[in-house]
Formats: sequence, structure tokens, C-alpha cells
Amino acid sequence: MLVHTVLFWLKEDLDEAQKADFRKGVESLQKIDSAEAVYVGTASATPDRPVIDSSYDICLTVILKDIPSHDAYQADPIHQEFIGKYKDFWETVKIYDAD
Repeated sequence: MLVHTVLFWLKEDLDEAQKADFRKGVESLQKIDSAEAVYVGTASATPDRPVIDSSYDICLTVILKDIPSHDAYQADPIHQEFIGKYKDFWETVKIYDAD
């Protein structure tokens, strides 16, 4: 199993409609066949601690079977369309992949 986690920090000048559209775009990644599970969320309201980073706007977690599934996910037209449409919406993106 591979856990693909993506954190997005959106540009500050986005309005609420753009932010909602971006989230809908992230949720569209659930349609990718190689993704076994997809979770989309925002920072939780857990108590603040020094080790918690809640500065991001959207978190995407995708569960994939293996590296070939990951590679298929990356190449999928839905993923490529998402990147093309929304890459100008984020200021920063960080990806953490774990086995």
C-alpha cells in the first residue's frame, strides 16, 4: 500500500467561489480508477501543539495499491486535467508519499 498525501496552500487572493471550485476539483480525483480511497479535508480543530502544522488550506490523501498504481494515478487524464486547471490556484503544494 502507498499513501499519497498532498497539502495545498492556496493563494490569498482567491475568493470563496474559487476556493469552493478548487475543493470540487480536488474531490474529482476520487474518480481515478487506480485510487483505492480518496480523502479530502481541511485542518482539524484539534488543540494546538508545537508539532502540528495547520497552516494549509486543503489536504488530499489517496490510498493506492503500489507504485505502479501511483504512476497510473499521476498519468491519469483526470489528474492531468486537475493540474492544468488549478495549478494557478495554489501558492505552495507539498507531497508526502509513504509505504
